[in-house]
Amino acid sequence: MSNWSAAFAWLTDAANWVGPQGIWTRVGQHLTITVAAMAVAGLIALPTGIVIGHTRRGAALIGGLAGAARAVPTLGLLTLFGLGLGIGLRAPLLALVVLAIPSLLAGAYAGIQAVDPAVVDAARAIGLRERHVIWRVELPLAAPVIIGGVRAATLQVVATATLAAYIADQGLGRYLFAGLKTRDYGQMLGGALVVILLALMIEVALALTQRVVTTKVTHPQLTGAR
Repeated sequence: MSNWSAAFAWLTDAANWVGPQGIWTRVGQHLTITVAAMAVAGLIALPTGIVIGHTRRGAALIGGLAGAARAVPTLGLLTLFGLGLGIGLRAPLLALVVLAIPSLLAGAYAGIQAVDPAVVDAARAIGLRERHVIWRVELPLAAPVIIGGVRAATLQVVATATLAAYIADQGLGRYLFAGLKTRDYGQMLGGALVVILLALMIEVALALTQRVVTTKVTHPQLTGAR
């Protein structure tokens, strides 16, 4: 039996989809890890990128830090955190947060910075305070670029969250590690296909969201007429 046939047999076996070790449970764990990592990274990166983009200060420092974070290998970082924090989800979550921050930071900074300064000056001229300029003017106009950063970071985290199984029995990555260890390549390939399908579904959802937001920003008269 070929690996593809074995993967098909594994995926079509109803017993592999239910129970505490089933595919649906693993998908839920994988999504939970992804959402948690993105939430923490977002709380750190998005406000920082927005403030830097608004003030135009600290861009060089942030660019250097983001570049350095991208250069760090996630598996090495995960191993380092695992040695320090032990078995469990803390180490992979921390590694995924570090992975997500650069794209979120770059998206928030680039989106805010790209807003036409004349529009910002006009908002100030009519008496808007700085926080209102950010919330009412800059953020709506920068939303497509910010969502683009969220989209890139989310896909990176979804794909890399398979490494959570390296030191924690969580997520779809468990099928890859278990299949490799037992030479059950059907399970390994089947688990990889589920990860790919999950990533594609998330990509389509975020791409549609970005498209809708972009349409509202570039053609506000169309949304206002509805």
